[in-house]
Amino acid sequence: MDKAGTTTSREKKPGSSLKKRLTNVFVDLYKVGSFTGRFFKEAFLPPFELKEFMRQCYEVGVRSFPLISLTGFIVGFIFTKQSRPSLTDFGATSWLPSLVSIAVLKALAPLVTALIAAGKVGSSIGAELGSMRVTEQIDAMEVSGTKPFKFLVCTRILATTITIPLLATYSALIALVGGFLNVAQNEGTSYSAFMQSAFEPITFTDITASLVKAIVFGFTIGLVGCYQGYNSNKGTEGVGKAANNAVVIAMFLVFIEEVLIVQIAGWFR
Repeated sequence: MDKAGTTTSREKKPGSSLKKRLTNVFVDLYKVGSFTGRFFKEAFLPPFELKEFMRQCYEVGVRSFPLISLTGFIVGFIFTKQSRPSLTDFGATSWLPSLVSIAVLKALAPLVTALIAAGKVGSSIGAELGSMRVTEQIDAMEVSGTKPFKFLVCTRILATTITIPLLATYSALIALVGGFLNVAQNEGTSYSAFMQSAFEPITFTDITASLVKAIVFGFTIGLVGCYQGYNSNKGTEGVGKAANNAVVIAMFLVFIEEVLIVQIAGWFR
């Protein structure tokens, strides 16, 4: 009987383990949904933490300027340099400004900016809120009557949602400057001629889709970073895990959203 009972219990383990994992997945989805709903509920109701919001915009936007500038310039310069041989084979180097602008404005600028922000901003938010959670600073804020969710979470999500589109626009312009310098160096094209050719194939739908992508990316990065940090536990180990999860999950979601938004934008063209 004992052997039969042992065999039966062993046979049930894989099924029970799968059931437990599925349960955890649905529980996590419910928590994320509740967290997101709480943000929309509290973010636009007074009192507004304008001072903290401005500070977070500075942390997310201004402190990312050097890295965004360098990355945007390199992306535009290198993409132009790598595309030239292929166009030269067909005698179509005059299309280079248009090719660069289409690639940068439609895809590269918002995507590259979001990936950089996920690594820099997302991990910072996750680690900062995670350390506040494990050191019980958030609990102390709740006891003192302060609304930690509005002060810590809403301000950061709004800051990333607003500043990352601005950073993406700036990155696109810097990338075009890098592309222009490469084209001017090899073809001697003037700045006005380059910009005229660059923006000629760009439509309002392209700009709108790029802006929507940047807004969605910014919201996702802020939401994931805040969720991971605000709900972290297990001491310092939990802080590191929160920072790592904020980066990995945000990047994964950014790629998924990129595919979906590109598909939706294609229906309007």
